Amino acid sequence: MLQQLLEILKYILPALVVLIATVLITAKFLKRESEKQRLEIYEQNSKSTIQMRLQAYERITIFLERMHPTSMISRFYTQGSTAQDLQLTMVQNIRSEFEHNLSQQVYISHQLWQTIIVTKEQIISMINQVGSGLPMGAPSTHFIKDLTEFVLISETELPSADALKALNKEAKELLLAP
Repeated sequence: MLQQLLEILKYILPALVVLIATVLITAKFLKRESEKQRLEIYEQNSKSTIQMRLQAYERITIFLERMHPTSMISRFYTQGSTAQDLQLTMVQNIRSEFEHNLSQQVYISHQLWQTIIVTKEQIISMINQVGSGLPMGAPSTHFIKDLTEFVLISETELPSADALKALNKEAKELLLAP
């Protein structure tokens, strides 16, 4: 009987070793394949995320450029309008375009988004400050002249220039990241 048991073990033991080795090799292979698939999915998601972030930077850049006083003057000036009409149109446009771009905050840093908000408020404040210095019913040409002088005489750059610098810096960091 012992002889038979040894004979059975002689066949079962190598089979068990082969089975265990096969299971371990298969598990290792499946783990490696799973990791490879996860890495591929991560790379695909990373590429699409980078594209969406770059599009957000582009949209915010356009918003900042469109918010520049000279850009708004050329878009909204109509002959015969009053300074208050032009001022109101500019402020409403800034707020409207900001609301249109609210979703972009998902793709940019919190710090940059706060810079965009502060910039928007500073430009609106500047427009309102210039507009408040004009009498009611003044022609829009007076507002344009005063706003242009304010921009030119201002010792510092417009807030939108600083926001653009911060935006460019963040976008470059994204592009240069490994």
